[in-house]
Amino acid sequence: MSKSANSGEKYLLDALDRVARNPLDYSVLYVNISKLRPKNRHPEFVKIFARMFDSIVGVVRGQLFVLSNGDFAILGKNITGTTVDEAVKKIRLGLSSDPIIHGKSTKDFAKIYYFPEDYTSFYIKIQNMYNEDVQDVDVPQETPKRPISADEIDDVIAQLDTIDIPEIIKRQSAIKILAPNKFKVAFQEFFVAVKDLSKHLDESLDLLASRWLFLYLTQTLDKKTLNAFFYSDIVNWPEQISLNLNLSSVFSHEFVHLAKNFLKPEQKLIVEVQLMDVFNNLPLYFKVKDILHMGGHKLLIDSVSPSSLKMLKLKRLDPDMVKVFWEPLLEYDDHNEMFKKVVEDLGEDNVVLAKCDTNAALKWGLEYKINTFQGPIIDKLEVALLQKRCPDAANCTATDCLHRKKLLWGSFRDECTQKEILEELL
Repeated sequence: MSKSANSGEKYLLDALDRVARNPLDYSVLYVNISKLRPKNRHPEFVKIFARMFDSIVGVVRGQLFVLSNGDFAILGKNITGTTVDEAVKKIRLGLSSDPIIHGKSTKDFAKIYYFPEDYTSFYIKIQNMYNEDVQDVDVPQETPKRPISADEIDDVIAQLDTIDIPEIIKRQSAIKILAPNKFKVAFQEFFVAVKDLSKHLDESLDLLASRWLFLYLTQTLDKKTLNAFFYSDIVNWPEQISLNLNLSSVFSHEFVHLAKNFLKPEQKLIVEVQLMDVFNNLPLYFKVKDILHMGGHKLLIDSVSPSSLKMLKLKRLDPDMVKVFWEPLLEYDDHNEMFKKVVEDLGEDNVVLAKCDTNAALKWGLEYKINTFQGPIIDKLEVALLQKRCPDAANCTATDCLHRKKLLWGSFRDECTQKEILEELL
């Protein structure tokens, strides 16, 4: 695999070339993230650790480079031993059990290279790292994307009429853990992923580049998604159906039509709205919430990070539900009294922990009394339980089964010989 042109090593070598003429007072703090235990080198951890070093970068008037192996290199002036201690302290806050940062000596974890005396040896070190990853085989490059323009948006919206929207709508279960080895589908979320939509459009367009143009596009997409339910092959629907919508879409004819003519009397909707949409139009948010309550439906604030909860006045917004996104570093945050209070105030059944990809996420959520989870690990659990009941499981991989279960309709879904089991709700 060839080395990416924007690799950390290349950028760092370019920076070292620039200071070569006058390296006096420059130095590099090198942090061996790659020597941490594998579970502590998760890509999301690396991103979080990088943010932790922002204050150090400012103090030394430097620049942080994230290298291909996950290590950090901070190039700046007057880096001292105190800087190393601060760096190790920041990582220690997140990782409680990694021996490399809890031993008597931390020199194997964080080291300073002083210039000019260490310049040559450090330059060779980074150059070797760069060269090790450079091979003759080229990797396929993604098609470069350009921001969608206002002149193009109407043409893109017109193309939606040529797309079989029901074939790109996906569903994903949120599972409530009732007891050990006892589960129940709390609701199923239905959505269109941008990456799936982009495959049917000009893939060189960045649909997310302009927030307002994307909003304009998704308002039309919402209507087509709502209409698609009437064409679905699904027979066994959950009691609660979750929809990702713009706030304004609740006032559309398509939403009213779905609520009145598709839902059974016992079925209810959960409308998931983005936190940014709430902030952009608070009066509309409260109006939408009132309308939903009149029909017995719920409003969920989506895409909330635990840190953003500190800025939210949840008592004022008073949502029915909140969906919190799991972050790997949360595994080490087990004494967050603020978050415990949020769960208590909203109610255990009204907080969903999403993007769960490990058992650590489930364990953390349960410790905070959360009982409803969503994400890759939940998808795998659901499919594993369904395959145990399926007499034709030997002829179908778990991956294919999961893919078919996510679809509303289509030829790939039709290949399932046990659709009644595919649609079973835990």
